Amino acid sequence: MTTTTASPAASVRTVSTAAPAAIVSATRLASVDAYRGLVMFLMLGEVLHFCEVAAARPVSVLWSFLCRHQSHVEWTYGSLHDLIQPSFSFLVGVALPFSLAARLAAGQPRGRMIAHAFWRAAILAALGIWLRSISHPQTYFTFEDTLTQIGLGYGFLFLLGLRPVRDQWIALAVILVAYWTAFVLYPLPPAGFDYAAVGVPPDWPHLFRGFPAHWNKNSNLAWAFDTWFLNLFPREKPFLFNGGGYATLSFIPTLGTMILGLIAGGVLRGPRPPSARVRWFVAAGFAGLASGWLLGATGICPVVKRIWTPSFTLWSGGWCFLLLVAFYRVIDVLGHRRWAFPLIVIGTNSIAAYLMSWLFMRFVETSLVTHLGEGFFHALGDAYAPLLLGILSLAVVWLMLYWLYKRRIFLRI
Repeated sequence: MTTTTASPAASVRTVSTAAPAAIVSATRLASVDAYRGLVMFLMLGEVLHFCEVAAARPVSVLWSFLCRHQSHVEWTYGSLHDLIQPSFSFLVGVALPFSLAARLAAGQPRGRMIAHAFWRAAILAALGIWLRSISHPQTYFTFEDTLTQIGLGYGFLFLLGLRPVRDQWIALAVILVAYWTAFVLYPLPPAGFDYAAVGVPPDWPHLFRGFPAHWNKNSNLAWAFDTWFLNLFPREKPFLFNGGGYATLSFIPTLGTMILGLIAGGVLRGPRPPSARVRWFVAAGFAGLASGWLLGATGICPVVKRIWTPSFTLWSGGWCFLLLVAFYRVIDVLGHRRWAFPLIVIGTNSIAAYLMSWLFMRFVETSLVTHLGEGFFHALGDAYAPLLLGILSLAVVWLMLYWLYKRRIFLRI
């Protein structure tokens, strides 16, 4: 194995021995790679433009359904698209026990491992800011996207990975209860609060009344924090609100999602037989779904992804457990792996796929139109032109990831 530095943020690892499938199966769970591949496929799949097809076919139930699950919900609960970020965060936790075991077996000192973890966290946060700044005339300091949220919590996750599982459960409970309490203690918006001034139409149907109003869009604790924190950085104009309601402080309950993944990774590495692992994940999945839903239904804590409420951590965590166990049962327990190979190709190089979705996908689309001609994509009719362009673009990106996979080239942070 040789390692060469590609940039301050990443290393490219090239392995030239044995067959690709043999190496992957010997060193990692294929089910985890396949689940991660699904997550990245859903992210890359935005290029399929389901909502454009749905707009051209307004009476189609199928395209309306696909559009809904390729879009974020406005506020409460979530679509399939809203499970991308929780799944990505959850899988960071799942992978950690395996990484820790390998490092400890290699005799790495704990101090060195901890320093590396916080360095990795800083790189993740910086990479997220850099990607978000691409279309801006200056650095756009924002901390609500996937990479920065993971980066802000990863160092603490690593420290918890060195602790017994009991401490991990305690940390999860403390994080969720403390975050909920902080929102409750922050004053409710006063009567006559000007929601329009913070980007929320006064007649927006998702505004809560009564106790749940502590979690209203752009009038909550996390919004107030950002109106102070984000204005500490140089900006094109003062920060007043985030149009989607996203917030920096969401990294705290996101850490809760990563802890759920950490616990799940411990179960996968633990002494339980496969059947007991499956039962544990199924029970944890339904417990998460039920507890998150109950907190939302009773008004104790609405299930809101955009500010990552504690109930959303539990609800989305339930889905993550169930998705993980589905992949684990089919691929690792029953041995049906061949069907998942396209996802494994993406999942084993998730950072490369993430960067391609930000930096390369638009170039691929433009190049295909340039070289094939716009008329080529209207062969199935005008309504499906965006879809055909997206399918070919996605195929190009997958082939690039496959080329990297065959040559054992993986981008690692």
